[in-house]
Amino acid sequence: MTFLELGLRDELIQAIAEMGFVEPMPIQEQTIPALLERPTDFVGLAQTGTGKTGAFGLPLLNRIDPARKVPQSVILCPTRELCLQIVQELRQFGKLLKGFRIVAVYGGASISLQINELRRGAQVVVATPGRLLDIIQRGAIDLTQVETAVLDEADEMLDMGFQEDLERIIKSLPEGRKTWMFSATMGREVAGIAKRYLSDPVEVTIGTRNQTASNITHHCYVVHPSHRYASLRRIIDMTPDLFGLIFRRTRRDTQELADMLARDGYQAEPLHGDLSQAQRDHVMGRFRRRQVRLLIATDVAARGIDVDDITHIIHYDLPDDIDVYTHRSGRTARAGKSGLSIVFISPAERYRIGQMERRLRIRFADQQVPDGQAVCQQRMLKMAADLAAMEVDEAAIEKFYPTIDEQLAPLSRDDLLKRLVTAELKRIKGTHISHQNLNAGAAARAAAPVQSRRGRETGPMHTFELNVGRDDGINEGAIVRLVCENGALQSRQIGAIQMNAQSTFFDVAADTADQVREGLREALLDGHAVKVRDAEPGAAARPRPHPVKHFNPHRRTGPGGGYSHGRKPTPPFRGKPFRKTSPRG
Repeated sequence: MTFLELGLRDELIQAIAEMGFVEPMPIQEQTIPALLERPTDFVGLAQTGTGKTGAFGLPLLNRIDPARKVPQSVILCPTRELCLQIVQELRQFGKLLKGFRIVAVYGGASISLQINELRRGAQVVVATPGRLLDIIQRGAIDLTQVETAVLDEADEMLDMGFQEDLERIIKSLPEGRKTWMFSATMGREVAGIAKRYLSDPVEVTIGTRNQTASNITHHCYVVHPSHRYASLRRIIDMTPDLFGLIFRRTRRDTQELADMLARDGYQAEPLHGDLSQAQRDHVMGRFRRRQVRLLIATDVAARGIDVDDITHIIHYDLPDDIDVYTHRSGRTARAGKSGLSIVFISPAERYRIGQMERRLRIRFADQQVPDGQAVCQQRMLKMAADLAAMEVDEAAIEKFYPTIDEQLAPLSRDDLLKRLVTAELKRIKGTHISHQNLNAGAAARAAAPVQSRRGRETGPMHTFELNVGRDDGINEGAIVRLVCENGALQSRQIGAIQMNAQSTFFDVAADTADQVREGLREALLDGHAVKVRDAEPGAAARPRPHPVKHFNPHRRTGPGGGYSHGRKPTPPFRGKPFRKTSPRG
């Protein structure tokens, strides 16, 4: 079937042809004829990126009268970004409709300017619920002639707490209007809205209810929480063309991960609720132009994002609600393309994968985190490809080239290449690359014999300092457990441990120092982050009568002996190894 066969008005058919579209997408092929046949309420269930805007936008434009400069259709959506995207698409579809105007109203922009735009007249209003309700309450919009109301991404709007606003808006519309509702999932709240406000609706479902798109592949990596960041970096480095969205639960976690990636040389930006509208627009603009390769976002901030060609969705933290996984993953594999959704889980979260597979009718393929050698090889190949593709700027190098040429003249081509490869390899090994196996359950790699606390054979050692000590209620067992679990060591690879009042020094086999440093980077002790650093030479041997103060929420403070943050101190361990509390996700 082609658009010509759908029965749309000539102006729309011509605009569609000029946009390069010939055949409708499945949701459009099933929805448009149903909405053109007769006025009806409607429910469309389909993932984002399947062509929903065209599915409701084309029949909506087919029904309006451009000669009447009053709102005839209202489209409600969850976010400013989606609001603007809908306006952009409908303007393209309706560019040949003489007299057609469409206005967007949303929060974060001047309401006065938006009211002025409405007063100029518009047949279609696209709005976020909160801003439209504000305009309605000011008496600045006439909705008495609205014939069609569209709820786009209804489940997202309800998840964001817009149910009361939606119901108030719907009640303000004429009784004879038709309501078209589009959603990726049909949860209880969405079904409730449909039951209360839609009468005998036509329903079109693309795929299966509450199921992710079939063209998305799902991969699962089982890693300890402390190895999650290192695992993420290896996956990014193994995928040079990765253009992805990484989800975290909280604003703080989102900002922290974005900062870490940027510090380590990746093109990454955060997207969360603490950003101003101007900052959000700037970040999204850079992401759309691919000046940013990785967008780290919370679920709320990512709602309404519609960016083409996202290759990967990475769930750094699993969502609490299984349906949220559907929304996250739906931002890849758009317009019939394929995409990859990656989840990181700890061994304790394994059961949740089974729950998601049963609920969403998908299958996760278990994957192994690449080893450091494979990552090194991939990065070396990328360097070679980048060099081969690089354009030489003759004007920029002409002042320097003669001197460099003279200095390197004695070296053969092989000598130059070997030095280039060696320099790059040193640079790579100076970052996060190691031979450590980051997969949970992997056997700790063999290490050189070291001196244990029972005086076994010694070898080269490296000393670290932690910002916790006896005053925090911990003992040697807690330190051993912390280092073994997060650094993937065996207890025999840990040497001497010196505990002071507010700090601890411990030795590990020198060839395990990198993995211990990386493993403890995000480690938690009793749910609180610990800080590890390389100890200064001889620091552990010096008496420390007045150790440097380190923040600890359990430490007694003030003359009254109270506890910071109103929390009681953790009781002593009584000789039992301390159990690390895993972070959320």
